[in-house]
Amino acid sequence: MIKKLLIANRGEIALRIVRACKQLGIETVGVYSTADENLMHLKFVDEAVCIGKPNANQSYLNIPAILTACEVTGADAIHPGYGFLSENAEFAEAVEEAGITFVGPHPDHIRLMGDKVSAIRAMMQAGVPTVAGSEGAVTLHNADEQAQRIGFPILIKASAGGGGRGMRVVDRIEQLAEQVRIAKSEAEQWFGDDAIYMEKYLQNPRHIEVQVLGDGNGRAIHLYDRDCSLQRRHQKVVEEAPAPDIPDDVREPILQACVSACEQIGYRGAGTFEFLFENGKFYFIEMNTRVQVEHPVTEMVTGIDVVVEQLKIASGYGLSYRQDEISVHGHAIECRINAENPTTFMPSPGTVMQFFAPAGAGVRFDSHLYPNYAIPTFYDSLIGKLVCHGQNRTQAIAKCRHALDELVITGIQTNVPLHRDVILTDTDFIAQAQNIHYLETVLLAPPSRS
Repeated sequence: MIKKLLIANRGEIALRIVRACKQLGIETVGVYSTADENLMHLKFVDEAVCIGKPNANQSYLNIPAILTACEVTGADAIHPGYGFLSENAEFAEAVEEAGITFVGPHPDHIRLMGDKVSAIRAMMQAGVPTVAGSEGAVTLHNADEQAQRIGFPILIKASAGGGGRGMRVVDRIEQLAEQVRIAKSEAEQWFGDDAIYMEKYLQNPRHIEVQVLGDGNGRAIHLYDRDCSLQRRHQKVVEEAPAPDIPDDVREPILQACVSACEQIGYRGAGTFEFLFENGKFYFIEMNTRVQVEHPVTEMVTGIDVVVEQLKIASGYGLSYRQDEISVHGHAIECRINAENPTTFMPSPGTVMQFFAPAGAGVRFDSHLYPNYAIPTFYDSLIGKLVCHGQNRTQAIAKCRHALDELVITGIQTNVPLHRDVILTDTDFIAQAQNIHYLETVLLAPPSRS
């Protein structure tokens, strides 16, 4: 078993990892920037090390500083959480070359899946269904030919991208050259790599993902699926498990295809296959080689602690479960709570004056907040995740509404009103899962003038 783990992250995920380590008897090291010395998880780690200034490039993205913190504290493993360096193959490689255990996939698999073109090619070879797309990287010289073969509308994406950044929808060939130039520029700006690709733009799909675990030696299992379709600007807002309204004869083949793909490449650790789902068909879009923000909904319906399993796999213990031991019980909904204006969505950093977390059977609130905590301006606005479990979807939604009524956060603005007063009271959302455009085009659309 890992003896001492360095957590190369911050916020609620860092606290989440500390709790998993305590369960397994693993000592912990927290790292922090000079803006983050008051983070909640630093109160519970065995050691804490400042690794740099507030700018992430000088702290949470500073590979030498993180490796030095490992050396100074004697940490024998690193958990990267999500975001920051979690899907950086060079970081994983540097960690392993230093003789430190990386709690995540092999660097080659991070690299394979981090490039969307190579990921799609690998999934096609593994028999996972993919959306029609470009053959190799798209350039100004071949864009017309590639787009005509796929058929409009098309979606241009950064090969090294993620988080919805750098995506451009093109409806007509007259727009193509300009949009390719813009997409390449944005890809270079966001990811340091101007390579782009294109795929058929599906009109009204849902966003479905499959949680997997692999032991690195050819064995893998799935923990079923999630629906993450309620999004704003390609950022997830509400997630739920299992994905509603998918027939078993459609669900089972895709779950098995994901497991088979992991077994073929010898995948290690936790990962998530992301799909678009439209007209009863799945289309692979990417694989995230890390723990996801929304992993708690899977934990709630399966009873399996995903982070504990990551740590066990990284320690060489393999998989704790056989596939036939895993089943889904009830339904879970997660609301992402952000420090932002609920109408304009502008970030709302500042000092939390009052904080009261909801509780009760089937209610979980993952957060690093506490009274008088000052939220810095330098990082993502996510401050908590409300997760509610019920016997069915209707009950889970009702529990979320009640829990949001109990949640008290003052001193800053949050998006609680969006969840409580808009999403979870919408009769169409309550009745059935909606597509990825629904939040923006229906619930957040300005009222029509008549």
